[in-house]
Amino acid sequence: MGNSILNTIKERHCKRAFLDRPVDREVIERVLTVASNAASSKNTQPWQVVALDGNTLNVLRDLLLKKHDAGDFDGLDYTYTLDPEPDTFKARARDCGYKLFELKGIGRDDVAARKAHGRLNWEFFGAPVVLFFFLPAGAERGNFLDMGQFLQNVMLGLVSEGLGSCPQVSVAAHGKTIREHLGLSDELWLVCGLSVGVPDTQALINTYVPTRLPLDHYFKWAK
Repeated sequence: MGNSILNTIKERHCKRAFLDRPVDREVIERVLTVASNAASSKNTQPWQVVALDGNTLNVLRDLLLKKHDAGDFDGLDYTYTLDPEPDTFKARARDCGYKLFELKGIGRDDVAARKAHGRLNWEFFGAPVVLFFFLPAGAERGNFLDMGQFLQNVMLGLVSEGLGSCPQVSVAAHGKTIREHLGLSDELWLVCGLSVGVPDTQALINTYVPTRLPLDHYFKWAK
């Protein structure tokens, strides 16, 4: 039978296709309530979350797609990665992208198909619910560590409820627009979005599981 918690962790992978089926708000609230047990420095719990579904989500989706198609981006509220980015990070990112394209039959020179693939981010992959995760403006590395632990709890909790999700820093490139749409002030930074729904088990894209590094690449016992 194995360890159910470890099995849930292993089962969690990004889902990029969802069934046209609503998600009960009670389920989302239950997951978020339990996820708040995540560790945070001195129990500061710096996160804020806003959920959208139904017509509220549809209006925002249409707005973001228009901005995306026009090439109009607000820019991220924070710096996501090292600059310059390490070659190892770049190589893994490229490998992930190429394998997704290969799975979908998208050639390296098929610019239109690649753009259509990227556009799905702002369609939230057809998810019926999207969660937006915020930190106070000016948040430091430790606050992001706390948020990461909370976010992981949310994603694992969703798996335990038969749901799937896809964390998206891509949509955070529209932080200002999303804050204005939600009536939020600039005192909050948008960290990422999370598309949520019942995964479409027949969708080929949902079979993709990225290669994980073997243990000896990132772990050793001290001597």
